[in-house]
Amino acid sequence: MEESKDEKAHKVFIERLTLGVTRVLESLPGVIDVRFAEREPAEKRCLLSWEQKNACALPEDLRDFYLTTDGFTLTWSSKLENECVSVGCMVINSVVKLRRLGQSSVFSLPSTPTIADLDSDGETEDAETGREQPHFDSRSRIFELDPCAGNGKVCLVYKNCTEDEVTQQCDVWFLDRSLYWHYLTPSFTAYYRLMITHLGLPEWQYNFTPYGPSPQAKQWAALYQPLTFHSEPHLDSAGEPLLNKLDPAKAFRGRAKQPPPKKKPPAQASSTGSGGTSRGHGVSGRLSVLKR
Repeated sequence: MEESKDEKAHKVFIERLTLGVTRVLESLPGVIDVRFAEREPAEKRCLLSWEQKNACALPEDLRDFYLTTDGFTLTWSSKLENECVSVGCMVINSVVKLRRLGQSSVFSLPSTPTIADLDSDGETEDAETGREQPHFDSRSRIFELDPCAGNGKVCLVYKNCTEDEVTQQCDVWFLDRSLYWHYLTPSFTAYYRLMITHLGLPEWQYNFTPYGPSPQAKQWAALYQPLTFHSEPHLDSAGEPLLNKLDPAKAFRGRAKQPPPKKKPPAQASSTGSGGTSRGHGVSGRLSVLKR
């Protein structure tokens, strides 16, 4: 049965929204269970309400994104022997979950320390880019874009904020688990492409830190290399589909145990040999008596 025009148009829409990454992932060896969660577009009144509540203007590219889909979630797994292991995860929070960081809870005591207390007057610039780092106090307004599965937070950051003005300019930063800031991209579109090209690999944001991802995350990155290492997103230099030649179904199958070597049966000695052996024992016996 042929697909209807609406179904074809829907597939083309999903292909463009994901930049074709689902097709790339499904072509990689060992990748299974590629799931994209479809969502309805956000309503304009929700975007206006968010801007009024937070006194921040959403950038045009992020506004267009939310008017297309209210958030983004794409996950994929890898099959190692007979086990399915969750590997990749790409997340952009919905408008409702685009919450501000650094605000104290309503139920907290007045003397309770807040995250703004971590700000210091020491180093205020990013070491690599020289950009002014975000602050947890009123100087910056920080909103969580991606929780990064507990390995940090990707944030939309508005800097140089004042109470009476609506802030316009923002960029994207990564807050690691040690609460250090690392600059990522100047716009949401640039971050979105960066997320897609890194295939949502574990801890890929730590590639933009001085210390890098964990050894386990490096192993996953070695198995499924991000598309950023290639000029063509779908083809390599030989014109073949972009994939790592290592097949995890074969690489992690395990090594078969070698059977123990068979012992050779002792050769039967001839009568002459047996006699010689007995005489040898006799000689050694006499020598031991003489030594005593």
